[in-house]
Amino acid sequence: MSISNNNDLNILDLPNEILLKIFNKLTMTDVLYSLVNATQRFDQLVLDPLYIRKLDMTSMTMKSFHDRIYSIDDLVLDKICKNVLPRINHQVHELIVEQHSMKRSSYYRIFSTSLVITRRFSRRSDATLRKLLSEQITHLKIDLNDKTPPLPETLSMIFALILSLCNQIVEVNFCYFFHRSMICTFELSSTDCVSSTLTSLKINVKTFDDCLYLLDGRLGYLLTLFIDVKEIVYTLGAVDNTKKIPKLKNFSLRSFPRTYFYDDLIIPLLRRMINLEELILNLSIIRVDSNYIDGLQLYDDILIYMPRLNKFIFSIDTSVVEKNIKIALSSNEDIQRSFIRREYGPVGSHVDIFSRENGCRGHMYSLPYEFKSRCHIYSLPYQFKNYSYLNNDFQGGVFDNVQYLMMTDFRPFERNFFKIISQSFPLLQHLYIFNDEPQKDKQQSTTFITFSHLIYLYLDCAHVDYAEQFLSDKQCHLPCLLNLSISYESLAMATNNFTNDATRLTSSKLTSLRLKGPFVTPENFHLYFPSL
Repeated sequence: MSISNNNDLNILDLPNEILLKIFNKLTMTDVLYSLVNATQRFDQLVLDPLYIRKLDMTSMTMKSFHDRIYSIDDLVLDKICKNVLPRINHQVHELIVEQHSMKRSSYYRIFSTSLVITRRFSRRSDATLRKLLSEQITHLKIDLNDKTPPLPETLSMIFALILSLCNQIVEVNFCYFFHRSMICTFELSSTDCVSSTLTSLKINVKTFDDCLYLLDGRLGYLLTLFIDVKEIVYTLGAVDNTKKIPKLKNFSLRSFPRTYFYDDLIIPLLRRMINLEELILNLSIIRVDSNYIDGLQLYDDILIYMPRLNKFIFSIDTSVVEKNIKIALSSNEDIQRSFIRREYGPVGSHVDIFSRENGCRGHMYSLPYEFKSRCHIYSLPYQFKNYSYLNNDFQGGVFDNVQYLMMTDFRPFERNFFKIISQSFPLLQHLYIFNDEPQKDKQQSTTFITFSHLIYLYLDCAHVDYAEQFLSDKQCHLPCLLNLSISYESLAMATNNFTNDATRLTSSKLTSLRLKGPFVTPENFHLYFPSL
């Protein structure tokens, strides 16, 4: 490594604070491979216990949003294992490593690890890994590196195997990641998931029955459960949803599809958690012939049953259906007044009333569908990674945790409106647009918009105007875009049959293209999308 190009410019002249910022821009494997033993000062910075406390021994290559490769070059791994790990082994508290790299070195003092494993994981897996799991590991984070997610039944068996192998396990994050959906189900599992040591679990499951299964006492020392339920519908009734759960202290429930079962399933579950101290809810709810969920109802339904609760974070979207009676719906001012109790803190809210005409035009992913109205309530500052059903009434704000945004309206999203979106959601990675109305201001708009982190753009149900805006490098800068989902007809129109120079640069960077509708690609198609 060249430390200095000449006598006037030397990287070692930079203060430690700047050097550490540079190191943080690199992968940890690059830093360990290139900088250890380069100079004594670099060694002091790189091998500092605070820097290497969490040691990431993977190098992630992202081909597309759903296609990520975790690997490390053999030469790089050999050098780190031989020359670096023996010096820092006693200082590493958490290790992030790909499953098959474990055997390259022994990690005798590691008690917390993040594993990127394959579904070939079994009781006959590498002896080093088995020994580590059974004798040392107390904190474990699992991610499966598969382009095609394993079946939920397969995942549940892997989860059960992990619990049976890890005799000292205290905390497990089992594929609980925003960027990939790995879902367990225990409906057909022949293996019991039992642990007498586990106190904290983060997991995605298929059904509400799976959630009840994990809370039926088999994890007897569980204090914290963060769970995503793919869909909350009817239950089989095989698990009791009335018995108290006195040991649980922290509970998070997320489910993105709308559910009719808030009153029948979710409230009874929450009332069982009599000693809860932290509650996080991220839900979309359908109510029939009932008003929105507001602060008063949350208190009467849930909080009054949790006297020890000291932290409540929520984002609850309520859609109202009128079938038998006409509802006197709360205004946004009514909603705000309902959150006067100190348990809530600052709360944001938004109410939409829909016309019959719009209701008839709705589709399953948008609002309105058959709904009379909708109300969204959420804790401030907004702490969730998803924000759904945003429309033209959005006034802006600070939503710097959001990575997933779904926009839908029966009025067009004008081009200048996306400037507000880009500023309000600076870390946005996933953008779904449901709007078949043509833009009206596209001739007058001169706004240039940047989405610095956008990786995935969904335009299947969007007018071609949105494709023209987002794909044109004269109107929109998308430096990280890899995935595009769009109808072939809209794509052909936006790119002028794959000849438009204004959309060529953005198109050339795409590594994944999902096309809706029948098509036959012309000869110049792959020249226009060379990275596919």
